[in-house]
Amino acid sequence: MKRNLLLPFLCVCTLILICSCVKDTDFDQADEIALTPVVELDLIYFNLEASDFFDSISQTPRLEVTDTTEIRFLDDTFVQEDLKSAEFLFNFTNSIPRNFQVDFRFLNETNDTTYTAGTTVAEGSLANPVVTSYTETVIDEDVISLTQADRVVVVVTIPSADASLEGALNLQSKTTYFLEIKD
Repeated sequence: MKRNLLLPFLCVCTLILICSCVKDTDFDQADEIALTPVVELDLIYFNLEASDFFDSISQTPRLEVTDTTEIRFLDDTFVQEDLKSAEFLFNFTNSIPRNFQVDFRFLNETNDTTYTAGTTVAEGSLANPVVTSYTETVIDEDVISLTQADRVVVVVTIPSADASLEGALNLQSKTTYFLEIKD
């Protein structure tokens, strides 16, 4: 009696497994798989004092301060092929009673500018530092230009400066890269 039930039971179980596993499977969908990782990285930061905009030895204003940061990962073949967009977030805290023009120039190995961005930072005071946020979104053809860069040059320009100027200008920034990996 046990043998008579065992064989039909195994046949029914096998039939259920075969029908349930294969019936609605579309193997062509495997070609349509795309991974879309989002990568967030710190990009640039600096703390400039008001005295950085005045040369105390020659007693002359220094109206422009520059800084260069290497970003070698952008010129990688993997990034160039799979980067769909990028978003830069720049947060400035200004306690200097002057407006600033801040320009970002992305350069390649031969010092050619591949991408530029810029913003104005509102003036603040020691008692009331002002926070200015700036977001730059890079899409479409600009992404290709951006991926050619291997460093970014930040140029901070102040309209006027003297020895009595006080305060600081701070920058913290991050970048978010949106990738799409297909194979």
